[in-house]
Amino acid sequence: MRLRHAIASVATMTIATAGAFLGTAGEAHAATALPAHFAAPYLQVDGGTAGDMASDLNATGLKYYTLAFLIPKSGCTAQWEDSGDPVGAYASQINALTAAGGTAIVSFGGAEGGELAQTCTSVPSLTAAYLNVVKTYGITRLDFDIEGGTLGDTASNQRRDQALAALQAQDPAVQVSYTLAVAPDGLPSQEYGVLSDARSKGVDVSAVNLMTMDFGDGENALNDAESAATGAAGQLAGLYGIPTSAAYNRIGLTPIAGQNDDNEYFSQADAQTLESFAASHGVQELSFWEVDAYDKATGYAYSRVFNQITGGGSTPPPSGTGRITGYGGKCVDVDGANSADGTAVQLYDCNGTNAQQWTVASDGTLRALGKCMDVTSAGTSDGTQVQLYDCNGTAAQVWQHQSNGELVNPNSGKCLDATGPSSANGTRLQIWTCYDSANQQWTLPS
Repeated sequence: MRLRHAIASVATMTIATAGAFLGTAGEAHAATALPAHFAAPYLQVDGGTAGDMASDLNATGLKYYTLAFLIPKSGCTAQWEDSGDPVGAYASQINALTAAGGTAIVSFGGAEGGELAQTCTSVPSLTAAYLNVVKTYGITRLDFDIEGGTLGDTASNQRRDQALAALQAQDPAVQVSYTLAVAPDGLPSQEYGVLSDARSKGVDVSAVNLMTMDFGDGENALNDAESAATGAAGQLAGLYGIPTSAAYNRIGLTPIAGQNDDNEYFSQADAQTLESFAASHGVQELSFWEVDAYDKATGYAYSRVFNQITGGGSTPPPSGTGRITGYGGKCVDVDGANSADGTAVQLYDCNGTNAQQWTVASDGTLRALGKCMDVTSAGTSDGTQVQLYDCNGTAAQVWQHQSNGELVNPNSGKCLDATGPSSANGTRLQIWTCYDSANQQWTLPS
């Protein structure tokens, strides 16, 4: 994966700041262990983006991030690729994340900057450099994004694996993951060779993160991600001598959130489908490229969807029937108490009528007058209106209540929103990019 908007392509099997605030104060907090299943999207970290971790956490509850990339400065000294800042930069932001119960994964390498094993040619010195990153940031996992020119550098790949085996012998709590390009049918031979060498050197690889992206013009990003995971699971089962089910538990999946470098587009609906696939197969990690440039403008919609695999994406819906209150203290109301399909759902003074009695169902639907709150035509665009419609089991009628009060429709990744914003009687409800704003916060019946 590359800087900002450019990501390495695997389309044809060619693997192809001044004045910034640096958080360096304070001692590293005790490391937080990663859960069995989690989301950890990539953040291209610099002084201007390090605060995105706190913003994303506050908006979605997501507590785990993969920070890109540490690359060589010279010899055994690493620096952050996007800023040139040294190891130790952004420690305060990582410590704050740890204090909130989360952690960061630090990723070395990437498509352009190289990896430390290429310039640090002493195995003991390389081991010490990796250990320094672990101790400085108080983390438990190091990731190695091996692609481009680094992929074919046999000497540095072997040196890295020797150093990582020594590191894990010194500190068995340190986890190692490899991020590798993948084809629709699984890992290409060079990428598989990276894992094979790591195994032969005694490295305990906790996860193989597949770059499920840029498969080529005319390809389907979602279908290829699922088939790539299936193929890679079989390969890892053979490599490690484990059942396929256990192999899935070593896999991470990393698409691009939105437009790929080719003409593929990975939508928020695709993200929801991939999360369901990952959860049903026991995939360990979901990630995406990248928080600041791709997901922030959506109100962290991809983070919100992928965080469901951690169990933290949405709060369980309360059961019961009663009113739903929102902006200006008004009630969610069916216009004219009319149960016809297509009737507007709006804000109105709370009046205790049946038009304002909503049942929170166990299937995620919100029901009034025997029908469901529905996103018109299963739309996903900002401004798509919300209506009453026959309950039909589609994703357009599912709503997830977040800890901050938002009601998210996972099919679109967007929030129930009072248009305007206005609290006037008759204000139409719609879906809109989630911003944690007052006109997107709702209280459900208990």
